[in-house]
Amino acid sequence: MKKIGVGIIGASTGGWASVSHVPALRTLPDYELRAISTSRRASAEVAAKEFDVPAAFDDHADLIAHPGVDLVVVAVKVTHHHALVSAALEAGKMVYSEWPLGVGSEEAADLVDRARAAGVRTVIGLQGRYSPAVRHARDLIADGYVGRVLGTTLVGSGGIWGPETDRAHAYVFDAAAGATPLTASGLHALEAVNFALGDFAGVSANLVTGRKEVRVADEGITIPVTVADQVSVTGTLRGGAAVSFYYRGGSSRGDNLRWEINGTEGDLVLTAPGINGNLQVADLRLEGGRGGDTVVAEITVPDRYFAPVPRTLTGPPQNVAQTYAHLAEDLREGTHTVPDFAYALERHRLVDTIERASQTGSTQTPA
Repeated sequence: MKKIGVGIIGASTGGWASVSHVPALRTLPDYELRAISTSRRASAEVAAKEFDVPAAFDDHADLIAHPGVDLVVVAVKVTHHHALVSAALEAGKMVYSEWPLGVGSEEAADLVDRARAAGVRTVIGLQGRYSPAVRHARDLIADGYVGRVLGTTLVGSGGIWGPETDRAHAYVFDAAAGATPLTASGLHALEAVNFALGDFAGVSANLVTGRKEVRVADEGITIPVTVADQVSVTGTLRGGAAVSFYYRGGSSRGDNLRWEINGTEGDLVLTAPGINGNLQVADLRLEGGRGGDTVVAEITVPDRYFAPVPRTLTGPPQNVAQTYAHLAEDLREGTHTVPDFAYALERHRLVDTIERASQTGSTQTPA
């Protein structure tokens, strides 16, 4: 298979794409980063020089039209996803969109329709399922390590929704921007839970705006918070296991990510060090105990869960690189294992279900 030419919209130095997609692509021989675009010509040229990319644009249309770009990556604010993804689909290009796919399920549904009409391959950036530790835990569960799963508890921190922010990140405190503790950090973590243990049969929720305002430090002002920064979800999985899930805005002085899976025969625990509570970008530690064990002990994740991505690639690039590697395998083999826009719509509808459960105060059945 010839190299897949990639163009990234939103590749400014220091941004998400620069610390995840760019180093991920560098490790994979199936891909070649051929173009980047940002909102300003100067920043595009700086990024192109730093990343050694041949083409730099300040107009996304030029990147999409580049003949060497086979796959367009959209890594910008959610409010811009619909327009940029639509343009790439109209041009007949494959598209990798960061999660969330759109601002709400209506935008997501429209992009699903556009992708089907274009007949091109799509990818949604829900990379938590590709964490080597998560995939190993899933296989251990399937092989009976914990016996029958009784329940699971996950507590995490969303990080950026704390008491203070800067102007560049102030938008995440506005629900209209589409990137909230539920839709972003929370859903990424729920994606891993559902991947490892199965989908929900019923959901209850309590979404609370704990901090009513946030200080914008570089401007010396405060702004109102319209997102729920305390996300509590309980429910039952289709296999009968109980779920207790809590994500806080900001961080804790205690654990910022701890996920336990408890069964009739054993237990698994996944944690992340320090203040990083975002499961999809964390270097997870996997521990387990079963039978006569009185405590859990570390379980080494076998090399096969990392291949072909180097184990030495840590932090945000690891799981992103895993997503790209599985996409390349899909393209070679003619398979469809990587989550696409249609799957993204399913996850948007889970968000809708959780919000409806909180609004009504009653258990909801996911669509």
